[in-house]
Amino acid sequence: MNDSFKDECAVVGVYNCKKAAFLAYYSLFSMQHRGQEASGISSSENQKIITIKNRGLVTDVFNQDNLMQLKGSMAIGHNRYSTAGEDSIFDAQPIFARYGLGEISVVHNGNLINAQALRDMLIARGSIFQGFMDTEIFIHLIAQSNKAILQDRILDALQQVKGAYSLVFLSRSKMFAIRDPYGLRPLCLGKIYNDDGSCGYVVASESCAFDLINAVYIRDVLPGEMLIFKEGNPPESLMISERKIPHPCIFEYVYFARPDSKVFGRMVYSVRKEMGMQLTKEKPVEADMVIPVPDSGVAAALGYSQASQIPFELGIIRNHYVGRTFIEPTQSVREIKVKLKLNPIAEIIRDKRLIVIDDSIVRGTTSRQIVRLLRDAGAKEIHMRISSPPTISPCFYGVDTPNKDELISARMDLEQICTYIEADSLAYLSLEGLRNSLKCHPDELFCQACFDGNYIIS
Repeated sequence: MNDSFKDECAVVGVYNCKKAAFLAYYSLFSMQHRGQEASGISSSENQKIITIKNRGLVTDVFNQDNLMQLKGSMAIGHNRYSTAGEDSIFDAQPIFARYGLGEISVVHNGNLINAQALRDMLIARGSIFQGFMDTEIFIHLIAQSNKAILQDRILDALQQVKGAYSLVFLSRSKMFAIRDPYGLRPLCLGKIYNDDGSCGYVVASESCAFDLINAVYIRDVLPGEMLIFKEGNPPESLMISERKIPHPCIFEYVYFARPDSKVFGRMVYSVRKEMGMQLTKEKPVEADMVIPVPDSGVAAALGYSQASQIPFELGIIRNHYVGRTFIEPTQSVREIKVKLKLNPIAEIIRDKRLIVIDDSIVRGTTSRQIVRLLRDAGAKEIHMRISSPPTISPCFYGVDTPNKDELISARMDLEQICTYIEADSLAYLSLEGLRNSLKCHPDELFCQACFDGNYIIS
């Protein structure tokens, strides 16, 4: 079991750009943190869509030769974690199909809460599914629609689904980017200038994808908005449903997004640093140094250090080149895997009182192993500080979270968790403190079901 959260995936779409597939490739490379199980790209040229996808990292799946096969000025791409469904090539995206109006390909970030009911209905009507993921449902709904044009078929499909989705569709001549009415999963729009001075467009899960390809961030795709890209014109905006009150996923700021990304209109690094400052105000403790659990705890630890004036040190070093270990997942092996990834610097932390900043605690096993590593390295005291509230509920909107009975904060109180992870003290950022870190407007809402159990779509 992996003692961390996993986001479903990253999506990208490129329109009216020379070598669009190469731009999609670099964008996916920038968003590798959002999905490491499979990667794929579809491109469109001369009324024909070509798709290449496989299991593995972006750099494993693509090379100069196969990228050259993906010709055209339009492309969509996807990085996937194997969360919903089985870990197979059939669940890699994009999903490509031929249907009554021609060819189509789609990428999707999110989960549909009525996926099983729709799947059962479609199978009863004769649909044949190759994989187990929600994304394939969109293809079948579009294929069975009686609308005359693709845009209307997509709208027809969207009226039948419930849940979270950021979608990018590619036809032989157009591209469509869509965000669900609650805006649960991120999707942003950027502009890129071609060598001839013409303008192309990019949509991506995170703005860090724009930086590598020299695209300029314009704005987020609005909750409930469809952007239609055609004939080299600026994208046409269409609202797909009655406007809902947006509830973007607050956990993007806690963990998922890269710190150099702008997500839901805010720079992630600044938010995480502010979370650490808020944590200092709420849960101070005397200590000799502040150290982060790398990498997602770094910005919050810097904030905690600055606000408390306790020195910041990189007391734990992360090995970024640890892949899967194909051995039996016994407890001893799990402990070895933590040592493979994280190594304390004994010379820095020996005989010191440590404040250890992490973004979250899931099952508690990794936190306990980190505490043990630090004690073995000679730490005098270990005070765990978590830059988010306790996670008490699973997510059903596109995040791979454990069942509720596996979440340690749903089973134990604060004192019990502290005892379990073997720390000298433990404290979490409050939900109010998290919202203060975001500098929320009074009427601004987020999906925070993982923290409060209040699900916005049922």
